[in-house]
Amino acid sequence: MIAEQNKQIALKWFEAFNEHNLEKLLSLYHDNAEHYSPKLKIRQPETNGLVKGKNALRAWWKDSFDRLPGLRYEVKKLTADEDQVFMEYIRHVTGEEDLKVGEVLEIKNDLIVFSRVYHG
Repeated sequence: MIAEQNKQIALKWFEAFNEHNLEKLLSLYHDNAEHYSPKLKIRQPETNGLVKGKNALRAWWKDSFDRLPGLRYEVKKLTADEDQVFMEYIRHVTGEEDLKVGEVLEIKNDLIVFSRVYHG
């Protein structure tokens, strides 16, 4: 049952992301959530790839949505258990080659507490 709830959180995550709805996306995260991404490491080296808290997440994704208005994710596979969801998706950006992505969402009490991105 909890695995299915976590899968539903992941589907809401994709919906909010593809709508570029920042507040809807952030509502899925705990206030002190952490996010790791190799793209963060490149664009904001001072973070070493890790941001902490909703304000940092808001700034990161707002920048992404502003810079990449055509950004969208295509879900390929979701694998969930009671603690996390592993998401496989394709990152589409106008003018860029599609990118295969894996991402893990760690979920506690129906909120994402940590997410980690893996690029293929």
